[in-house]
Amino acid sequence: MDWQSSLIKNLEWSAEIINISGKQKVAEEIAAKVKDGDILGVGSGSTAYLALIAIANRIKKEKLNVKAIPTSLELSMFCSKLGVPLTTLFENKPDWLFDGADEVDPNNSLIKGRGGAMFKEKLLISSSEVSYIIVDDSKMVNKLGTNFPVPIEVFPQALLYVEKGLKELGANSIALRPAKGKDGPIISENGNFILDCKFDEIGSSMEKDIKSITGVIESGLFIGYNLNILVASNT
Repeated sequence: MDWQSSLIKNLEWSAEIINISGKQKVAEEIAAKVKDGDILGVGSGSTAYLALIAIANRIKKEKLNVKAIPTSLELSMFCSKLGVPLTTLFENKPDWLFDGADEVDPNNSLIKGRGGAMFKEKLLISSSEVSYIIVDDSKMVNKLGTNFPVPIEVFPQALLYVEKGLKELGANSIALRPAKGKDGPIISENGNFILDCKFDEIGSSMEKDIKSITGVIESGLFIGYNLNILVASNT
């Protein structure tokens, strides 16, 4: 029985999409890779959202049997709106994944996590044979941490212990990310807090060093992963 609700039907992307023409070109490039029977890891961000729309159009036109494993509740709802069937990691392993990023360095290392879904994003990237990271050229940097802090998901009661450990790793700024639509801190997809941390240097071991602190669920550092970077030009 249908819920007879308009909430999902009327769902819209919550922010302005910058460089939409360039992102749409990359979105179509991603959609062209879809094959019948694919299990897709669906990341977060506006470019991933545009790619999902292009994929949904192919599913409808070509009657493709494709299922998605989204990284966030937001993208899960958009899958429902667009008619893209959902599955889970209990049932399927993703054939490939597409996702966005906040920063990409020359070694294809990333900072991700402005949407608070880095744990699921990292889980899906680790589970996928092929991962496409789709960004515009403003996200390309020479050094991680140039424009964005490193997001770190923390079990709430471990907050102060984790703060101490991050200072020992050289964090020069640690902020509890505030929410914009509610009082208090933002809550991650897993019900945890997010710290935004700045470091003067982010070495090759920093991802593992942060994760080794008891109470850290995951960080937004992605260092040494096998990633394919697709760049939507702003020109």
